[in-house]
Amino acid sequence: MRNILIYTTNLPSMKSYARLVHLWTGLIFGTILALQGLTGTVLSWRHELDRVLNPGLLHVAPPAGMQDGESLRVSPATAQAALDRLAADARYGRPNMLMFPETAGDVFIAWYRPAPAPTWTQGVTRQVMVDPATLAVTGERNWGEPGLTRALLMPTLFHLHRYLMAGEGGKVVVAIEGVALMLAALSGVIVWWPRMAAAAIRHAFTVRYGGSWPRLSFQLHRAAGFFIAPLFVLSGFSGVQFNKPDWVAPAIRLAGPAAPAGKVLNRSAPAQPGVTPAAALERAQAQFPLARISRLTLPASAKQPYEIRVRQDGELRQGDGATRISVDAGDGTVLRVSDPLRATGAESLVSTLFPLHTGEAFGLAGRAFISFYGLMPLAFFITGLVVWIKFRRK
Repeated sequence: MRNILIYTTNLPSMKSYARLVHLWTGLIFGTILALQGLTGTVLSWRHELDRVLNPGLLHVAPPAGMQDGESLRVSPATAQAALDRLAADARYGRPNMLMFPETAGDVFIAWYRPAPAPTWTQGVTRQVMVDPATLAVTGERNWGEPGLTRALLMPTLFHLHRYLMAGEGGKVVVAIEGVALMLAALSGVIVWWPRMAAAAIRHAFTVRYGGSWPRLSFQLHRAAGFFIAPLFVLSGFSGVQFNKPDWVAPAIRLAGPAAPAGKVLNRSAPAQPGVTPAAALERAQAQFPLARISRLTLPASAKQPYEIRVRQDGELRQGDGATRISVDAGDGTVLRVSDPLRATGAESLVSTLFPLHTGEAFGLAGRAFISFYGLMPLAFFITGLVVWIKFRRK
């Protein structure tokens, strides 16, 4: 009995376990988390930077009577004309997806389905840019091809952030990294937690140089970590949801009922779509007359419908928006509508995660904050490493 009591009283405390988790998640994942943060800082302004780097590729003269950068709504007939122009040219052919210009001076971007690639290989998608006014092709690039040229720089940073340039296998690593970030943040809060006394709480937030860089690093790491931990948890959780949603599905369902999973299929399976892309776009526009059409995905098989995305005023997500409409390619029936402005429970949570992750939920100020926040993983890795090296020397 005495031996049992001695063993029990010597069990490591919760803080001891949390300290081990915090240390090893930081050492193992610190470098990759710093890389994710730095690429996220740049990607907060991906579209603007891409356009500045590639004006001949992504920028054209605005339509007559419009100012450059003015909000633009493209008609279904114009989109149909762009698709017909590409389909009629043997150099391009029918694309898999067409992204619409957002503002005057932007271009159509036609995406062509990549060839199947091994799990750990980054797939490469062909992009062809089309002037919406003249239907002239302004150029093309391979989205996913690594490179530091002006055309490939922003796509390379995106694929580093999202896939680590490793395709589907990279998504798994990024999801594991998201779990590690949550563990590091939660264990850090446990390690930080002071006694509930005024002096102890004040000490937990104290930061002063005192002639010792390791001590300053420790105090910065400890005090700033308390404030940044909730954001780390949010970033880690959203990163897992984007890459491996099944891993966090039970937590998502706690927010309420979710829409049925699975892809929508046509009610029939026509050999050729009986509905033109323009007609499908008109059906989608009729559902949301004031929204801006942002993306059209064409059926890849006889069973698949048209998938159309629009952005409504008031959506947290900028750019493409998050409103989706599925239109039967055979008879034009609207099969499913996903409206983030009316979503509740789990659907509302999922539609909110991306604009929170990018900061766009709070406009330009939110994106600017995310640019600064992206430096935090590197800062915590450096200060934590300084402290660890100091203790190792002791």
